[in-house]
Amino acid sequence: MKTLAFAITTMTLLAGIASAQQKPTTGYAPVNGLKMYYEIHGKGEPVVLLHGAFMAISGDWNDWISELAKTRKVIAVEMQGHGRTADIDRDITAENLSDDVSALLDHLKIPKADIMGYSLGAGVAMQCAIRHPEKVRKVISISAPFRLDGWVKEGREALPNLTAEVFKGTPMEAEYKRLSPTPDKFADFIKHVVAMASKPYDFGADKFAATKAPMFFIHGDADGVRFEHIAEMYRLKGGGNIHGDMQPRPASRLVILPDTTHVTLMNHRQTLVPMVNDFLDAKP
Repeated sequence: MKTLAFAITTMTLLAGIASAQQKPTTGYAPVNGLKMYYEIHGKGEPVVLLHGAFMAISGDWNDWISELAKTRKVIAVEMQGHGRTADIDRDITAENLSDDVSALLDHLKIPKADIMGYSLGAGVAMQCAIRHPEKVRKVISISAPFRLDGWVKEGREALPNLTAEVFKGTPMEAEYKRLSPTPDKFADFIKHVVAMASKPYDFGADKFAATKAPMFFIHGDADGVRFEHIAEMYRLKGGGNIHGDMQPRPASRLVILPDTTHVTLMNHRQTLVPMVNDFLDAKP
């Protein structure tokens, strides 16, 4: 457990060294009982960034924002219980969080956006496409399955054992206490997120395949998501079993980076941002 916590918090430190950026527009949106914190950077077509579990904007997205905001309106949010958004008495589920994202877009008067998520945020992005298809143009999913057994066995078994004690003295704990409106509730926050992440879930292959938004699946070859499940997701979205020189290529895409874990994926910004921009700019 200490090894996992060290890896996660190392990413937090690396990602937290932010590039120089113009000051964003910030605010709190009243959505579904939350005061949901958001930041808006840049101008252009909107893309919503959704962080991973236990994280905040600064932990996952700082260096990504500076690149994406060169050509897009980037809306980075902090979901229920994370960062500056206080927790409420409600289950943290991908379904609930996707409803929050939909309500945020209404609040910002943005009729449709691209949704990009990492880990927990990727699951939320998928649920946005399932539950709110009229508001989602394209999805970028970084290192997440659409059901619990998509994770390798070791990952599934490790989650229930994560406690506040594992993160004691780490940058993640410090970041929570610095940003949260309830800085003394770190242990409760960890319990709430772990309870969510440990429960069986399945978005449904039929519902997943029926989504209209093209999806770009980004994975590492050691990111904890089973290869068979990655292939299943890509096939459900029209990929695989296609000779692209002889047949039309699917609108959805897949990349698997070598020697890359769930945590280190986010450090490959320079490799991935051009791919993301190419996917988002591609015509249907």
